[in-house]
Amino acid sequence: MAGSSSAPRVGVLALQGDVREHAAVLTGLGADVRLVRRPEELAAVDGLVIPGGESSVIDKLSRIFGMQEPIRAAIQDGMPVLGTCAGLIMLADRLVDAIDGQESFGGLDVTVRRNAFGRQVESFEARLDVPVLGAEPVHAAFIRGPVIESVGEAASVLAALDDGRVVAVEQGDLLGLSFHPEITGETRFHELFLSRVSRRQ
Repeated sequence: MAGSSSAPRVGVLALQGDVREHAAVLTGLGADVRLVRRPEELAAVDGLVIPGGESSVIDKLSRIFGMQEPIRAAIQDGMPVLGTCAGLIMLADRLVDAIDGQESFGGLDVTVRRNAFGRQVESFEARLDVPVLGAEPVHAAFIRGPVIESVGEAASVLAALDDGRVVAVEQGDLLGLSFHPEITGETRFHELFLSRVSRRQ
């Protein structure tokens, strides 16, 4: 473990994307938040958030910064990870409509289609039933979001749209979301993530 302080020590992968929004939510929940760009910074945290952004850019920069293999190793070692939008793509074992040569970190036994909801002007919001988070629906914002096209035996569905498209999954201590809870004031997914980090400290 990276540390044993009472505050969960978590990182936000700060290569590209909405890093500050996640850091603000996590800080507001009492976490000790670190921005992670280097392997040694990853080694100093007990959980990681992979934010939304552009998955192909995150993939490219993770290799440039020497982060791809350390993140893959941390996932295999059981580190809790929350991936939102592009972060979900980076956690998927299988990608559809990826650019040539694009890779993911993997860990979630799912197939994810990039930009499945269209262009940014076609962004939308929805209320989702997420039983693991309680009775109150989740206010979810979808911005050029991916969709989970298939879920393997190792992963479990947490939420789907009314038309049946899966938009949230979990597998062990990995959480993958098609949407952006960090911009709608929804904190329960971050709280769930932090509870899993604290359990491993």
